[in-house]
Parts: sequence; structure tokens; C-alpha cells
Amino acid sequence: MILWFGKKKKKQELEEAELPSPAEPEAEPVVELEPHNADFQAPLEEGDPASPHPDPADEEPLDLPGAEPAPEEVMDTPELAHLHDASPEPEAEPDPIAETKKPGFFSRMASGLSRSSSRLAEGITSVFTKRKLDEETLEELEDLLIASDLGAGVAARVTAGLAKDRFDKEVTDEEIKAALAEEITAVLKPREQIVDFADGPRPRIVLFVGVNGSGKTTTIGKIASKLKAQGAKALLVAGDTFRAAAIEQLTVWGERAGIPVLSKSTGADAAGLVYEAVERAQREGLDLVLVDTAGRLQNKSELMAELAKIIRVTQKLDPDAPHDVILVLDATVGQNALSQVEAFRHTAGVTGLVMTKLDGTAKGGVLVAIADKHDLPIHFVGVGEKAEDLQPFSAEAFARALVGPG
Repeated sequence: MILWFGKKKKKQELEEAELPSPAEPEAEPVVELEPHNADFQAPLEEGDPASPHPDPADEEPLDLPGAEPAPEEVMDTPELAHLHDASPEPEAEPDPIAETKKPGFFSRMASGLSRSSSRLAEGITSVFTKRKLDEETLEELEDLLIASDLGAGVAARVTAGLAKDRFDKEVTDEEIKAALAEEITAVLKPREQIVDFADGPRPRIVLFVGVNGSGKTTTIGKIASKLKAQGAKALLVAGDTFRAAAIEQLTVWGERAGIPVLSKSTGADAAGLVYEAVERAQREGLDLVLVDTAGRLQNKSELMAELAKIIRVTQKLDPDAPHDVILVLDATVGQNALSQVEAFRHTAGVTGLVMTKLDGTAKGGVLVAIADKHDLPIHFVGVGEKAEDLQPFSAEAFARALVGPG
């Protein structure tokens, strides 16, 4: 069991175990504010521009409700038991990294990355079938790695390392795959970070950002389901007020998880909505505020300015907020993901990454290029449509799955 929420929370409950435990309240209903609140504006600084409305023609398609099947069950994360025993036996904390190396996890990762790995493996096999490692084969290998979206830096280091040890010698495709997996693991390992949402301040305010269609809303829904199962008191915020479909989609996820959703009518001020959400979380003593923001293109300056406005609003209630800004990337866009990281990192102060849709593309290697260029933690990867297919990131498992069997 991977605890995304609960290491410190669980310790706190153990310490309070001798106190009578009140009955857990029923899940709060989904909340949709009345239309007369739609014009609420947060107390912003003078000169803040009004929230712009995007041109639908410039937007990428959003993942509409029903695009992913309903999660059949929450990933193996049983709900934390309410402690009534005056002297409970503390449980050993699970090792999240070891959890990601279980056969079930690797098989899902390998299956999800099959398109990327087959393309790379077939190319390596065709280059290194009964051939010596000479200048020609090194050049072919470097071209193959760049074409597989791993990036020029990783490609150059792999070929240089091989040339140093095996130049003018016969090499097999298995040896090349092993060397490549080792290099990819070395690049990704420093970026591997399991996030425990129970850590830090309370409420912990988490913004999810990214372009339209990247999978932000479904990612939030999956994470929320797992956090709820582990005892978190969370509030979901439908901050994509430009699209009714996005509000409806998050509402469905909230109902399934038993987590309240704060929303307004389409076109309402997103910054004002977030301000109300943080106020409510502080008032009710909630653990988490998970904010779904409007999908925006990284080259639309007015929309990026609106995102900056949301961040300023949260800081009026908590100077350290938001505590996490998680950029959700769509693997199918390939190298364009690099420019998205640049833009959102500059505007929104991105603190971590999630990459989705790795099962639907042969461009999964772009995550390696991103890790090589940007010093940002990678929290989760999505390799399928089910809730359990969103997994904490493991550098070793990802590298092995990307290179393929060897």
C-alpha cells in the first residue's frame, strides 16, 4: 500500500488514540453555489485585469466526461481505521519505492509503455544485429534515440559511454538496451519523488495546471479517490469556470469519491472561487484543497496572467500558498511538452510533474528529455484509464519498461 496521504496523519492519530474518537461525519454533498454569487470577486490588488475568456478556436479539446470509464475500485489503499483502542500497536510504514517495484506495477508500466518501447527496441535490434560498434553504428544509435524523444543530451551521453568501453567491438542489442536503461535510470532517479499530501501546512493548497486535454481533471479525480480512502478531508475546486463540461466532470469524480466540490456557474471568476475555497477549508479545518484550473495554451499570455492572478489570491489568505503547483503533461504531444514545462514553470512556479497518456503514444521518451533539462520532481505517471493506472513515479520501473525486454 502506497501512502500518498497518511504518514504524518497516521502518527498524529496514534498519538491521539487515547482520546474518544467522534463518529466520522458523512461525506459532504457536492456544493454548487447559487448564481447570485457568480459575480464574486476576490479582494485583489488594484490594476488586476479581469479574468479573460479564452477563444474556443485556440483551445485544444478537453477530455469530456465519460472519456475515461469510471474507476472500478480505489487502488489498494484501504481507508485508515479510526483508532479507539487506548494502546494500539503501531503498524510498520510501507516503503513507497519498494511498492512501485512489485510485479503488478511493472506489468502495468510495461504494458502502458509498449508503443514507446517497441519502437525503440526494434530500432536497436535493427542497428546492432551482428555489427561492430563503429562510427556509423554510433551515429545511427544517436539518431534513433533522438527520434525516440529522449533528447540530444541523453543520446550523446549513451553513445559516448558505449564508444569509450566497446568501440570497434561486437555488441548485442541486449547490451545496448542494458546500457540505455542504466543511463535513463541515472537521469530519472533524482526526479523520483513520492509526495505525501499529509506533509506541510493544513490546509495544503494544490493547483493542477496544464493545457486543455492534458488530463488534469481526471488526474485530480483519481488522486482525490485515493486520498479519501486514506482518510484525507479534502475539497475539490472546479476552477475551470470557462467550460461547463469540466465542472460536470469534476463533480462526477467528487460524487464517486464522496468529496465535496465547490463550483460556480460557467463564466464566473475563477480567482474568486479559489479564494472562497481556501476560506472554507480554513474555517472547516480541512486537510487539502485540490484546484482544477482552466486548460490554457502556454502561448496565450492573457490566460497565463489569469493563472498568476489565482496564485496571488491564495496568498492573501496564506502567504505560502499554493503549496504545490502540479503540471499535468500529455505524453502524446512529444517534444511540445518541453515548451509547456518552460512556460508554466515561469508563470505558475511549477513544483512537480505528472505525465499522463503514456499508454497512447510512442513518444514516452520525452519524459527523459524533460527530466534531463528540468530539475523538477516527477510525482505520478498515467499508463491507462483505470484509477490504479495512475501510479507514483519509479525511475527504475519506467526505464526498464521504456527500453523493453532485453
